[in-house]
Amino acid sequence: MEKLQHFLSIKDLSQAQLLDLIDLAKKVKTNASDYSQALAGKSIVTLYEKPSLRTRVSFDIGIAKLGGHAVYLDQNNGALGKRESVADFAKNISCWADGIVARTFSHLTVEELAEQGNVPVINSLSDLYHPCQGLADFLALSEKFDDLSQLKLVYIGDGNNVTHSLMYAAAICGVEMVVICPAGHFPDGLVVVEAQQLAQQHGGSLLLTTDVQAASGADAIYTDTWISMGDDISYDDIKQKFAPYQVNSELMQSLNIGYFMHCQPAHIGQEVTQDVFDADNSLVLRQAENRMHAQNAVMIRLLT
Repeated sequence: MEKLQHFLSIKDLSQAQLLDLIDLAKKVKTNASDYSQALAGKSIVTLYEKPSLRTRVSFDIGIAKLGGHAVYLDQNNGALGKRESVADFAKNISCWADGIVARTFSHLTVEELAEQGNVPVINSLSDLYHPCQGLADFLALSEKFDDLSQLKLVYIGDGNNVTHSLMYAAAICGVEMVVICPAGHFPDGLVVVEAQQLAQQHGGSLLLTTDVQAASGADAIYTDTWISMGDDISYDDIKQKFAPYQVNSELMQSLNIGYFMHCQPAHIGQEVTQDVFDADNSLVLRQAENRMHAQNAVMIRLLT
């Protein structure tokens, strides 16, 4: 199996690489002490253009649990590409650090960091993709289902970077995936085409529809905030269009849906109701915990 050079998008992984990362994440989660020195003597620079809770804490603590050292840089150090070019930023950090974790507005920034630097780069979120979240989500699903290829996974709401990463992961694992969005809010067209091609290669499927009834019988249903971070739009502008796509107990029960998933932060009362978010079949805290284990697996594969 080819060694990973960077972790920029799930679409870059082979099925063997993706399943290997999920398997390693399970081992890291179960036997943390076996990996306590995996990053001993290594320093990882974590760059943040956007605010963060789960990403920052899971990476900082995760790196420490692997015996490494995290160096946090936010916009107080100067915006990427403004105070100095992204290329110079990448080249300088590569002089000292063993890896870069970047949470950026533009995916082009992540790609340039990888191209111009000479250390592994991990995309911890960009406008196009959220691969760390997608990997954590599929780790959570693999803990509930022995054979991912038998899953029906539904995403409902606004098509965004999380949707993109889920579509790629589902396609590579051979999952039946349905994406349900209001008209005009579907995922990026090129990503859809790429994901459908990957699904065809691996025995999965990807359906896009506006029909909520297409969620019937889903093993898990996944939603995200209807307004992505940084979008210049108000809830009042979209609430009528999105209201039929809320995940509530009536939807879960009437369509016989198994588990609920959300990447957080959640806007309770908008995309999901409190009772569904807190229910026994909600995987949201498992997903959040798994961010650290999934990311640790990526760092082990990239840096050891």
